[in-house]
Amino acid sequence: MENEISNLQIEKKIFVIRGVQVMIDRDIAELYGVETKVLNQAVKRNIQRFPQEFMFQLSREEIDSVKSQFVTSRNNIFSGQEGGTRKLPYVFTEQGCAMLSAVLKSDTAVQVSIQIMKAFVSMRHFVQSNSEIFAELKSIRHHQIETDIHLNESDKKIDQLFTLMDKYNVKDTQGIFFQGQIFDAYAKFESFIQAAKKEIVLIDGYVDLSVLQRLAKRQKGVNVTIYTDPKTKLTAQDIQNFNVQYPKLTLNYTTKMHDRFMIIDNKILYHIGASLKDLGKKCFAFEILDASIIPAILQNL
Repeated sequence: MENEISNLQIEKKIFVIRGVQVMIDRDIAELYGVETKVLNQAVKRNIQRFPQEFMFQLSREEIDSVKSQFVTSRNNIFSGQEGGTRKLPYVFTEQGCAMLSAVLKSDTAVQVSIQIMKAFVSMRHFVQSNSEIFAELKSIRHHQIETDIHLNESDKKIDQLFTLMDKYNVKDTQGIFFQGQIFDAYAKFESFIQAAKKEIVLIDGYVDLSVLQRLAKRQKGVNVTIYTDPKTKLTAQDIQNFNVQYPKLTLNYTTKMHDRFMIIDNKILYHIGASLKDLGKKCFAFEILDASIIPAILQNL
C-alpha cells in the first residue's frame, strides 16, 4: 500500500467491551476502504462465518461505554448511516476482523487485515505488560463509584462482610495453597467448619469418609447437608454411623455442579478450587463470594 496505516492509528480504534478487544464496523470499513453498509452486507451474505465470538451488536449502554473509553460522541459512532433510524453498530473481535478480509476479497482488505492483526497483538501485549497499572486504575475507579448514589448500599454491604468476618473469625477473603501444603489446607478449612454456629452446606462431587472426618470437628448442634455425585463412595451405612456419633448429617445427590462450594450458616459462601478430600494434593485457591448468590446456588442443585 502506498500509504501504509500505522499500528498506532489502528490501536486507537480498538476498545474493550464484554471483556474482549473489538473494533467497530464503521472504523473497519474505513480502514478497508469500503462503506459501512457494504461491509455489513458482506457479513450478512456469509453470516455462518461470524459466530458470536467473532461479531456482536452493541447495546445502547455499551455505546455509552465506548463513548467513555474514547470520548467519542454518539453521533460519530452512528456516522455513515443514512435515514431516520440509526441502527446499533456491530463490533468485530480479532478473529472477526481476520474473517472480514476473507469475505471482502480485496487486496486492500488482505493487507490491512495483517496490520489490524498486528495492532491487536500489540494491544494485547500492552495490556498484559501493564496489568498492575490497570488493576490500580480499576481500584481507583471502584472507589469513585462508591461515591455515587449507591454509596450507602455499598458501605452497608462492606460493613456486613466485615461483621461476618469478625463473627466467624475469618482472616482472609481468599487464599491459595500449593502442592504439598496438605496440613495447612486442612487446618484452614477445619477452622471454617468450626466457625459454623447452625448449619454447613457442602457441595462437592467427590465426598468420601475423609471429608466426614473433617466435618465431625464442627461445633455440637451444627447440622450438615452434603450435595455430592450419585457415584459417591459413601454408603447409607456410612451416613448412619456418622449420625449415631455426630448428628445430624443429610446426604443429597446432584450432577449439576462442577465447582465446590461451602455455605456457613447461610451467610458465608466459600468457592473452593479442589474437593475437600484432595486439599493440598495440588495447587488450589479459595475465595469468599457475595452471599447474595447463595439462594440461586441452592435453587439450582
